[in-house]
Amino acid sequence: MSEKSQTDQELKKLSMVMFAQYMQKVSFEKAAKMVDDVTDLAKECVADARDPKCAKPLTTFFLAEICQEEGLTGITECCAKDDSERNECFLSHKNVTQGFIHPFKNPELEKACSDYADNQNSLVGYFIYEISRRHPFLYAPTILFTAYNYEKMMNNCCSAKNNPNFNLTECFVKQAPVVMKPVKEDCSLQEHTCEIQKKFGERTLKALTLAFFSQKFPKAEFDTMMKITMDIVEIHEKCCQGDMLACMHDRAEFTSYVCSHQDAISSKIQNCCEKPVLERIKCIFMSENDDKPTGLSPQVRQFIEDQDVCKHFEEEKDVYLARFLYEYSRRHPEFSVLMLSRIGRGYHGLLEKCCKTGSPQECYGTGEEELRKHIQESIAVLKTNCEQYKELGDYAFQNEYLIQFTKQMVAVASRCCQLSDDKQMLCSDGYLDLVVGEICRRQGTDPINQNVCHCCDESYALRTSCIASLNVDEKYVPIPLTPSLFTFDEGLCTTEEYKLQEKKQNLLINLIKHKLHITKEQLDSITTAFTTFREKCCKVDNHNACFAEEASCGTLSPVST
Repeated sequence: MSEKSQTDQELKKLSMVMFAQYMQKVSFEKAAKMVDDVTDLAKECVADARDPKCAKPLTTFFLAEICQEEGLTGITECCAKDDSERNECFLSHKNVTQGFIHPFKNPELEKACSDYADNQNSLVGYFIYEISRRHPFLYAPTILFTAYNYEKMMNNCCSAKNNPNFNLTECFVKQAPVVMKPVKEDCSLQEHTCEIQKKFGERTLKALTLAFFSQKFPKAEFDTMMKITMDIVEIHEKCCQGDMLACMHDRAEFTSYVCSHQDAISSKIQNCCEKPVLERIKCIFMSENDDKPTGLSPQVRQFIEDQDVCKHFEEEKDVYLARFLYEYSRRHPEFSVLMLSRIGRGYHGLLEKCCKTGSPQECYGTGEEELRKHIQESIAVLKTNCEQYKELGDYAFQNEYLIQFTKQMVAVASRCCQLSDDKQMLCSDGYLDLVVGEICRRQGTDPINQNVCHCCDESYALRTSCIASLNVDEKYVPIPLTPSLFTFDEGLCTTEEYKLQEKKQNLLINLIKHKLHITKEQLDSITTAFTTFREKCCKVDNHNACFAEEASCGTLSPVST
């Protein structure tokens, strides 16, 4: 494929993302027609850049094309507005409600391979269309990267389908989750970031961003870090609105600045800056932390010992707190952003309290010991959890956490506990934050209880520890004991381990919901009794009869009382 032809295809793919995200219920055929029209217009502008219509912003082109198309529903209101308001109107109509777009139906594999052979670009375009209309706020680069991997999967699987020893279905089943992984991960991360911005405000997002990049770029000066922080916060604002063209433009501007100032920012991003523009920003976010500058003191004593701490705090409050967070974060790459956020919040609270006293230095001098205790406690909890995970393994560890975060906690432990000590907190707090964010979003649409609501709304920095420390919800009415609650049947004798574990854990969950105040000793007793009576009944011919007899005899007495 020639370079020009390849550029045309890239423009078509990007255009398809835009049209499908803006007009989620438009047919693929109409979306493809609009894509062709915009591509033709782009070719005209390349041929004659002096044409006045080529000076218009790209967003104006896209929206004008939509408004020219006949038979599209729901756009009259937006098309009646001028350029400055038209985009906002279209953005406000993006819909992520479940069921708004009908569930995706997987194509018949042989036909998919046939279509791919007949018209590769059309099939990939359709894939982009289906992903984009279901994810109207997802970053276009993520969709394009997913489409690239989709093409590789189609090529890999379809090219080998005529091999008599090749299983086409197995090929797709194995590779499809890998293809869709970026969509799932980036959707979750984007949703999480946008929720923080919306719920906790720009100030919280600035603090998290400053801490994150101060760890990543410890050699960069404070003013540079503040510019990077403000740029990223503005990018999130555009991206969370769903304005993908502005989002991509700002992301490109950001990477251009960072890559043109590498000497002052980081020695670890050269390979990122050599990648295509759409891939740079994610690479920079994922890049290795730069080495700390030589001579950087291990402590930030000036924020405790300086005679003018309260004067600085009163005169330049936000900048002074930002400088503290910057200095502390660049010295501690082993701490999670959440931990740093809590430290920054704690320092703020300390100065608020101490600077009102007659002896502020004496007052905030005690803060260092409080901070040390908090850090040690956090590390101790993490170490205990990882030791427990390593001792118990996935299944038993999950049972221990069924009352809290269940499978997601196991995923965090399995991913993070095998890392070195200096990376465990970064990993675990980061992933736990996503888990808690998911719980809090569910709380907003499907309330769990008021205690969770309080944790989710009170403080971003403290919500994870708040939820982790919740006790039994005393307002919860336990589910009644019914015969269907604890069904013991031959399904317990399956040789498929994952099915057996799932069934046993469902029984355990029902038990906990029925007996909220059950002790660990009682749970251990039930587990032992259950294992014994399961092994006994699975050895006899009539499994169900044995289960019924053992249950009626009260073998699992704590369940039946």
